[in-house]
Amino acid sequence: MRKTQLDLMVPIPVRRAVRKLGQDIRDARLRRRISTAVMAERASISRTTLNKIEKGDPGVSLGNYANVLFVLGMAERLGDLADVKTDTVGLGLEEERLPQRIRKSPRSGQKSKA
Repeated sequence: MRKTQLDLMVPIPVRRAVRKLGQDIRDARLRRRISTAVMAERASISRTTLNKIEKGDPGVSLGNYANVLFVLGMAERLGDLADVKTDTVGLGLEEERLPQRIRKSPRSGQKSKA
């Protein structure tokens, strides 16, 4: 198997995740008994691009993956991938930046003695 420059730039965990996504897309297509020709036409992509998606090619645009997920009826889950509510690292960092105590500010209605 020939390694392209993109393959060398993509971290191994990302490659594994995209490969799994491609396999899952292929399995979903087969469970629905949709041929590659019909799937490619419905997603407005070529059969070659669909083949790359099902193999988990990281060089295929996210838009093409989204179109295929839409055809399968799974596009709504795409919006939840980086949802703030599930960002445990970001939420933890935000919590660390919370002030330890809150100081009472001088009342804005009082006149200062000058």
